[in-house]
Amino acid sequence: MRVIAGEHKGRALKAVPNQLTRPTTDKVKESLFQVLGPFFEGGACLDLFAGSGGLGIEALSRGMDTCIFVDKQGKAVETIHQNLTTLKLTDAAEVYRNDALRALKAVAKREKRFDLIFLDPPYQKVSYESLLEQISETGILGTGGQIVCEHDGRKELPAFIAGFQAVKRETYGNTTAITIYQAAQEGDR
Repeated sequence: MRVIAGEHKGRALKAVPNQLTRPTTDKVKESLFQVLGPFFEGGACLDLFAGSGGLGIEALSRGMDTCIFVDKQGKAVETIHQNLTTLKLTDAAEVYRNDALRALKAVAKREKRFDLIFLDPPYQKVSYESLLEQISETGILGTGGQIVCEHDGRKELPAFIAGFQAVKRETYGNTTAITIYQAAQEGDR
């Protein structure tokens, strides 16, 4: 695993030392960020189910100002801290060991708004619909913001849900797909 582009291009990232996380491949990451940016002029992102922190770190390397990383596994949180320290990104990041739904409530309480939210939970174990509904209810997605859902390539996420519209879907092989949501416009629903 490595940072694909930006300020930290080519730098290696540590993986979480267990079989419980599934890192986003470099190919998927590169393709995803070509769709999203590929570079950002500031902004805030939230990396839920962060694992090693690869997606959030990539966003920081490409110009995001800040990122909040959340994972409920202790080893993942430890790995994120190590990767951020290695890349000298600790000032741009907050890292929390927490359940995703609790974390969404916590950032909403702090009145945080995000330009980009990454949802990359363990496939088949989490309801994307519940997560998207919670994001909608908390109002944490900023105007023009996007939500990136990485999911099983055989799973089709809804075109419209909780006030969000799927604006892009890509499948990579048989195992991985990305669906990107943003707030639906009035005439689209």
